[in-house]
Amino acid sequence: MFDALSERLGGIFDNLTGRGALSEKDVSEALREIRVALLEADVALPVVKDFIDKVKARAVGEEVIRSVKPGQQVVKIVYDGLVDMLGGEDADTSLRVDSPPAVVMMAGLQGSGKTTTTGKLAKRLSEKGRKKVLLASLDVRRPAAMEQLAILADQCGPNVSSLPIIQGQSPADIARRAMTAAKIGGYDVLFLDTAGRTSIDEQMMIEAAEIASIAQPQETLLVADALTGQDAVETARRFHERLPLTGLVLTRMDGDGRGGAALSMRAVTGLPIKFLGVGEKLDGLDTFDAKRVAGRILGQGDIVSLVEKAAEQMDVEKAERMAAKLKKGEFDLDDLADQLKQMQQMGGLGGLMGMLPGARKAKQAMEAANMDDGVLKRQGAIISSMTKAERRKPALLNASRRKRIAAGSGTSVQEVNKLLKMHQQMAGMMKKMRTKGGMKNMMGMAQAAGLSPADLAKMGGAAGGGLPGLGGGSLPPGMGDLLGGKKK
Repeated sequence: MFDALSERLGGIFDNLTGRGALSEKDVSEALREIRVALLEADVALPVVKDFIDKVKARAVGEEVIRSVKPGQQVVKIVYDGLVDMLGGEDADTSLRVDSPPAVVMMAGLQGSGKTTTTGKLAKRLSEKGRKKVLLASLDVRRPAAMEQLAILADQCGPNVSSLPIIQGQSPADIARRAMTAAKIGGYDVLFLDTAGRTSIDEQMMIEAAEIASIAQPQETLLVADALTGQDAVETARRFHERLPLTGLVLTRMDGDGRGGAALSMRAVTGLPIKFLGVGEKLDGLDTFDAKRVAGRILGQGDIVSLVEKAAEQMDVEKAERMAAKLKKGEFDLDDLADQLKQMQQMGGLGGLMGMLPGARKAKQAMEAANMDDGVLKRQGAIISSMTKAERRKPALLNASRRKRIAAGSGTSVQEVNKLLKMHQQMAGMMKKMRTKGGMKNMMGMAQAAGLSPADLAKMGGAAGGGLPGLGGGSLPPGMGDLLGGKKK
C-alpha cells in the first residue's frame, strides 16, 4: 500500500543521512519534499500541514543541527510524527466485547468490504478470544447479502453462527430478532452487518441511526476502502456526524493505492484505526499498530509482525517432526519444500520483504534481478519433479538427474543448482541452530516480539526447529543469491 510513499521518503532520507552535517536550509528543503510526497500519496492537506509544522518545530532545533548524526535525528522525528498522526503508540485498538451479548455494528458504503470484514472479525474472536459469535445481515437490498454472510459463518468454524433468514423483514425487525436470538442462544458477541449504498444518502443514514438506537452497540465500526483515498476520508467524516462510531477498519491495505487514507483517517475523525484488511481470506486481518505502520512506511520493517505471522503459520506437529530430524542432523528437500510453502502462506517474497528492515532496497534488488514471487513456485515445481529418494537424499542428484528435473519442472539446470545450493546452506544453518549461539539469536527475536521461551518451545524453536520459512530470523541462506543474481 505504501510502496510509492516509502520510495519517495527513502530517497529523501538517503540524501539526508548521507551528509555529515545539516544546515537549517537542508532540513527545510527535505521537509518541502516530504510535504510533496505526502500530498502525492493522497494525504489530506490539513493533515499534511499540521504534520510538517510539528516536525519542523523539532527538526530545525539546535539539538538536531549540531547532533552527531543529524540525518538520523530527522528520520526519528519524522517517524515519531507519523506515529502521532496515526493515533500514537498507546491508541486503544481492542474491541469492547466483554458484556455478553456484546453488539458490534458494522457500517460503511456498499463494496467497502463490510460483510467480509464481519466474517474476519468473527473468526478472530472465536479462535483467539474463544467467543461464541452470532452474525446477522441487515442488508435486505443487495442480492444474496444474507446468504453470503451465512456462508462466511460456516467457514469460521463451530463457534460462529448466522441468524436464520426470514424474507420480508425490515432491518430494524431483523436487529430486534438477532438481539433476542443472541440472548437466548448464550452468544458472547452479535455482529449486525448493515446495508450500504454506492454513496451516502439520507435514507441510509436514517436506517443506520435507527438500528444503532435499537441495538445500543458497544462498538460501531466504520469499514472503509483505503483505495478510495480522500473519498474514504470524507465518508468517515459524514458517517461520524450521524453515528456513534467507535473505530475504523481500513480494507484493501494490500492494494497498490497511495495510502493517504490510512494516514488521514485518524487525524480527520479522531477515531482509532482498529484493524487493517489485507486480503480476501478470512485470516487476512491485522490489528492496527501505529508504530509498526510508521516503521514500514519508513522502510524500517516490522519484525514483530513477521514473527507473529511465523507463529500463526507454524504447524506444531510438523515442527516437532522437523525438530526430531534436526537432532539427527537431517534436513532434506521435503523439509525445504515445507519451508517454501510456509513462506508463500506468509505473503511470499514481497510480503516478507515488506516486514524486513531495508525493505525498499531489498525490493529494488528483486526488481533489478527480475525476481518476483514466482521464484517460490518454480522452486516448488523443481522439488516436485524429484523422486522421493532424491528428495530424501540430494546427493543422488548427478548431472543427468538435474537435467531431467529441469525439463520436468519447466526450469533450467542453473535454477536447479541454485535450489540445491540453497538447501545445502539451509541444512548447515539448521545444524548450527542447535548451538548456543543459534538459540541466543532466536531468543533475541522472541523478546522483540514479546514471546516467551515457552512460546518458542511451542513453535519448535526450543528444539532447534527455527521459524518457518525464516531460518531462525532471516530469509533462508542462499535466498540472497536468488535475489541478487539475474535469472538465466
